[in-house]
Amino acid sequence: MIGNPGASGQPRGHVNELSTPVSGTVVQTRDVLGDIHFHQRRTTPPVPRQLPAAGLLVDRAGALAALGQGAAEDDVVVVSGPAGIGKTAVALHWAHGEKENFPDGQLFLDLQGHSAAGPVRPVEALGRFIRALGVPEEAVPAELAERSALFRSMTAERRLLIVLDDAHSAAQVSPILPGTGDSVVVVTSRWRLAGLLMRGARAVQLHPLSHAAALELLDVSLGAERVRPERGMAEELVEQCGRSPLALSIAAARLATRPRWPLARLVRALAHERQRLRVLSTQDAGNEMTIRATLMLSYQNLPDPARRLYRFLGLHPGGTFDSRMAASLAGVPVLAAEEALDLLVEANLLDDLPRDRYRFQSLVRLHAVELAEEHDPEPERREGLRRLTEWLVTATLAASRAVAPYRRLADPGLLVHEPPEFDDAADALDWLDDEFGNFRAVARHALDQGLHRQVWLLVDASWPLFMHRGHHVERLDFDRVGLAAARAADDPVAEAKMLNRTGLALRQLGHLDQAANDFTAALDLWLRLDVPVRVASTRRRLGLLELDRGAVDAAAAQFTAALEVFRAEGEQRRTALTLCDLGTALIRSGRAGEAVDALARAATLLAAEPDAYNRARALVLLGQAHALGGDTAAATGAVDEGLAMMRRIGSAIGEGDALHVLGDLAREDGRTDDARHLYTTARTILAGTGAPTRILDERLTELDRAP
Repeated sequence: MIGNPGASGQPRGHVNELSTPVSGTVVQTRDVLGDIHFHQRRTTPPVPRQLPAAGLLVDRAGALAALGQGAAEDDVVVVSGPAGIGKTAVALHWAHGEKENFPDGQLFLDLQGHSAAGPVRPVEALGRFIRALGVPEEAVPAELAERSALFRSMTAERRLLIVLDDAHSAAQVSPILPGTGDSVVVVTSRWRLAGLLMRGARAVQLHPLSHAAALELLDVSLGAERVRPERGMAEELVEQCGRSPLALSIAAARLATRPRWPLARLVRALAHERQRLRVLSTQDAGNEMTIRATLMLSYQNLPDPARRLYRFLGLHPGGTFDSRMAASLAGVPVLAAEEALDLLVEANLLDDLPRDRYRFQSLVRLHAVELAEEHDPEPERREGLRRLTEWLVTATLAASRAVAPYRRLADPGLLVHEPPEFDDAADALDWLDDEFGNFRAVARHALDQGLHRQVWLLVDASWPLFMHRGHHVERLDFDRVGLAAARAADDPVAEAKMLNRTGLALRQLGHLDQAANDFTAALDLWLRLDVPVRVASTRRRLGLLELDRGAVDAAAAQFTAALEVFRAEGEQRRTALTLCDLGTALIRSGRAGEAVDALARAATLLAAEPDAYNRARALVLLGQAHALGGDTAAATGAVDEGLAMMRRIGSAIGEGDALHVLGDLAREDGRTDDARHLYTTARTILAGTGAPTRILDERLTELDRAP
């Protein structure tokens, strides 16, 4: 009987009273036999909605599209990139935009792959997810294999979106993956997680922001009204930050908390590379965020050989490098360097580029330099630079011999391991072109470190690059570094060689008086050293300057004097080159027959020499001489043959010059459209080398004005 306190009248029979207040229903029974079971009402666990806020994101449309495509085609997508590049922001922005397509919920877990506390264990991660899907704590298995199996069973019929942030390895992630079903997993990591990719995961690789996007991030973070008045400073700031979202956010935070600071003040602080990583830090309530700290966590996960290579690569003064350069810097075999490079790429501490080349991002390089200075004594760092410079000298000599086998290059006696081998002259020339930026950077750095002989040897060995590809402005700076090194080495032979080089570069740039000064200084040295062939070669170069000035007779006199010496010394190739110069002077003076004779002799002599470039040049000049004499067919045949040779050896300057001459022939023949096409092509090629294009510009203008 249920007591009813609201009933009227006196109760009848026995009355049971409750001794204490209770909440809920009171049930009276007489005799109770057996156990009593109370069943709670079954409740449905809430659908997990664990995605945190996504944060600010700019200029990642391509990455979001790639993530979406990957998720549509595969059930696991790995978003990878270096520390602070915005991996989590990309993953969460995409996930928030797609969450309605996953009605069974969204799971998120920071795997702490690069946390000082250490990575989250897979067994712990699975426990969190299983509980989030409604399994009570006491029903969660203890063992990893059992938890993994249970998670696969629970997700088999669900459509979940799972974001695993900051993964440490494929081994950490694999046990947490669903089995079958329609779930999608997005993994972010500083490592590329090749183990997951091998099992079919899709990769999305993130890179630094574009310059425009980095400026947009600064605008959004600070307000355009603060950034706009200092646009130039803002542009410098984003490059100092390596266009890294994290570095830019830290810089913006520093400026936001210092509203009276102009952007220029922070730019000045970041201008000192040694201080840049220190400046790019911020602290809030005891939590410090720095570029250095994020990179350090990646570095500490590397084995010792990869750590050492990372530090030594920071000493490389150039932009990009290959495995052989890396090996020379660290003083290890190429195979060992390749293994360490693979790890650095996997950890996103290095960018891998086409043609097996590598590159640091700017802030990562500064971190590597810091660590090298901290861990590697200065003598070891200097020895690394010496090894790199001597390897480059040896490799450049090998390339020079492949492109210009006629050059008499003595073996400098440098002991290096595994220099490159080249398939042919064009392959060697491409290598020289690719490495020119490294030549310049290494030469300047090595000069400062007192490696004088190695520097001028490097400059001297690289000559074929400039003969075929130009780069005259940069070449002059490079040659002057070689000249400084030769003088510092107190080597008059090297100094005279370098003066000849700077004179040639100045001539190509049209600085004829300065070129004459350097040639004259070289001539004085060769006279003092009593080297007749070198004296004659320098007089020949002075003759070229006379020709440039229009003093044809004075130029011819210099060429004739040089020819006498070369013939007396049995210098066949130098004789042929001087005949080419003399033939040019004769063309300028209108003496077609004599020019044809001189140039035909030059072509014949060069046919017996391993000098395809100058034989091709002689044929192009011979074509000009035939054209002057009215023999158009002979002219076209000679120039076409020379053009084909220039293309085979990959000489851009030679190809451009030959096309110029063919354009002249077409114009004289009245084929205006052909002439315009040839001139335009020649101009494009020569402009790409830095060679002067004034005459071609004049030719094109004349054609445009013609009726």
